[in-house]
Amino acid sequence: MADDNKSGRPLKSKGGWLAALRVYLLISAVAHSLWEIGQMPFYTLWAEGTRAEIAFAVVHCTAGDMIIAITSLIGAIAFVGYRDWPAQRFRPVAILTLAAGISYTIYSEWINVVVRKSWAYSDLMPTISPLETGLTPLLQWVIIPMLALFAVKHASCSP
Repeated sequence: MADDNKSGRPLKSKGGWLAALRVYLLISAVAHSLWEIGQMPFYTLWAEGTRAEIAFAVVHCTAGDMIIAITSLIGAIAFVGYRDWPAQRFRPVAILTLAAGISYTIYSEWINVVVRKSWAYSDLMPTISPLETGLTPLLQWVIIPMLALFAVKHASCSP
């Protein structure tokens, strides 16, 4: 039974979970790379780093974002999904995917900015106390997964 189907008819998946995963990864890769480029001025590397260091950081961070994105989604599908995902149990998978990405981001920003001091925020970065997490990375892990999941829902399912 579809948990978030308003029509009352069962949803049918167009291409199944593999097609949905491909859509999610494509949207995530493009959006995360653009976001990483756009938020660079919120980090001290923008003013202090060379062009090569900045380019490496964008590629490195986008790769990390993709690891987080795929791990969050696959983990959510494994824990609360259904064999016919995304047609079935879309909402619980989406919620858990978002929660995992946001949780990891809060941890990663804290451990890398506060504890390890691997990177630093510029004066432009608004932070959320008491987490000391930057607003732009947190918004990144709300907006981009929601965008990618929205694309999955609309590309993969039909009544």
